[in-house]
Amino acid sequence: MSQTGRAYAAAITYALIIGFSFMFVKMALTVSNPLDTLAHRFTISLISIWLVMIIARRPFRFSWRAVLTMLPIALFYPFLFFLLQTFGLVYTTSAEAGIVNAAAPIFTMLLASFFLKERSTWLQKLFTLVSVAGVIFIFLMNGVKLASSSTLGIVLILLSALSFAAYSVLVRKQTQKYHFLDMTFMVTLIGCILLNLISVFRHTAEGTLASYFAPFTAPAFIWAILYLGIMSSAGSSLSSNYALSKLEASKMSIFGNLATVITLFAGVLVLHEKLAYYHFIGAAMVIAGVIGVGLAGRERKMPERVPARPRERKSDPARYGG
Repeated sequence: MSQTGRAYAAAITYALIIGFSFMFVKMALTVSNPLDTLAHRFTISLISIWLVMIIARRPFRFSWRAVLTMLPIALFYPFLFFLLQTFGLVYTTSAEAGIVNAAAPIFTMLLASFFLKERSTWLQKLFTLVSVAGVIFIFLMNGVKLASSSTLGIVLILLSALSFAAYSVLVRKQTQKYHFLDMTFMVTLIGCILLNLISVFRHTAEGTLASYFAPFTAPAFIWAILYLGIMSSAGSSLSSNYALSKLEASKMSIFGNLATVITLFAGVLVLHEKLAYYHFIGAAMVIAGVIGVGLAGRERKMPERVPARPRERKSDPARYGG
C-alpha cells in the first residue's frame, strides 16, 4: 500500500474510532463528572501510547524546545477540544453536537488556507459543503431543533470544533519536523498533566480527594474509560497525526463528518435503533463528499524535465589543466 493509501486508511480508522466515542462519553458521564472523566481518560491514553513506543522500540527524546513547540498543539487538542466537547455534551444532546461539529471541515479549510497556504479547488469546496449538508440533513430530518435552552452547549461544541481545526493546522505544520509518534506522546503527556492537575485541584478545594478513583467501582465506567482512553484518545490521536503527516489538513478534517455517520450506524448495532430513508440519503452525501474531496484534489504530476548539460569544452584550463 502506498503512503497516501496508508494515510487514508488511518483517516478512516480515526473516523471509525470517533464514531463510537459519543456513546462511551455519555456512558462515562452517568458515573463521573467531566473533569474526572477527562483526567482518567488521558492517564490511560498516555500509558497506551507509551506502550506503543516501547513496542515500536522508539526511545522518547525529551527537549524543552519540543515541549514549547507542542504546547500550543496540546492546548487545542486534547485539552480544549475534549474539555469543551465533554462540557458541551452535558448541556446539549449528542445529535445537536453532531450538527454543530459538522462545520469543523469548513473551519479547517479556512484556517489551512490562511496559515498553511493550502489551496483547495472549487470542487473540493463543493464536496466539503455536500458532506456538511449531509450531516445537517440527517439530524434535521430526525426532528432535531436547536433549542434555546441548549445554547451554552452549542457554543461549547462550536468552540470544540474550532479547537480541532486549529489543532489540525498546527499538526500539519509540525509533522515536517517531528515523527508522528513523538508528537502524539508529547501532546498526550501535556494534556494528561494539565487535566489531572485541574481535576486534583477541584477535588482538593471541595475536600473530596479521597473519591478521585471512585468512578472505577462502576463496571460501566471501566468499559467506557478504557475505550475512551485506549481507542478514542490514543488510537484516534495516532491515526489522525499519521494521516496529517501525509494529507492536507482540509482533506483530513472531512473524515470527522464520516465519524458522525458511523455514530448513527453504531446506534443501530449497539442500541438497536432504526434507520429511516433520510439516514441513507445523508450518509450517501457525506460519503460522496469525503470521496469527492480526495479525488478532486489529485493533480497529475508531469515528469520533471531535466535540463540539458552544457557541452564541455576541452579548452577549459580549469578542467583540463591547460
